[in-house]
Amino acid sequence: MQLAEKTVLLTGGSAGIGRAMARQMQAKGARVIITGRNPERLDAMRAEGFTALEADLSHPAGVDALIAQLGDAELDILINNAGQLVDHDFRKGTPDADAADEAIYANLSAPIRLITALVPRLRARSQAAIVNVTSGLAIAPAARQPVYCATKAGLRFYTLALREQLKDSAIQVIEALPPVVDTQMNDGNPMKKMPAEECARQILAAIEQGRDEANIGMTRALRIADSISPALARQITLRF
Repeated sequence: MQLAEKTVLLTGGSAGIGRAMARQMQAKGARVIITGRNPERLDAMRAEGFTALEADLSHPAGVDALIAQLGDAELDILINNAGQLVDHDFRKGTPDADAADEAIYANLSAPIRLITALVPRLRARSQAAIVNVTSGLAIAPAARQPVYCATKAGLRFYTLALREQLKDSAIQVIEALPPVVDTQMNDGNPMKKMPAEECARQILAAIEQGRDEANIGMTRALRIADSISPALARQITLRF
């Protein structure tokens, strides 16, 4: 799929991987609508020529408000990139259950709700795509991030099933599985991090090349380990 002249809704587009994707798609001639929660970052993206919508996707009302803001706008590509990382480690104390609920909604329920609302207008296009950004941790979990891992694994399986449902339509369903990326979410993570710009480039390459999956950076090695032995893959990731 060529990105030029396509209209894209990109959640979580004001920072990190999302911001890098937005800029790269704009450079390719796409019309990019981004969402975010930080007003200052959204204003900065508007100054770069983006349509930027404030949206809190951690609860149903926030998703519905975003859909209302879109009105009847035509849409070619939906990229579910927004995500929340929540500290949920019993070794440090009792986790915040409300924070976990918000992360579960933002990472899993919100993409499903957006897809449900927007598939009809995607079906109306001659060529369309849904891109769900999961994680290498959707394959094997890290012990310190059980909620994040669970939601990304849930979104991965939803994506696989959705792809089968839509296989006879003009909508391609793509999963992007990033490794640890150098974003605000991973501040303090001692692991080697991929630049957000390179991660974005590989996701967009998968869209342009019509691939169902973008296994990015170290995720490729993790997929190989998982194909040989899921226990080995878990052994690698659980220690983090």
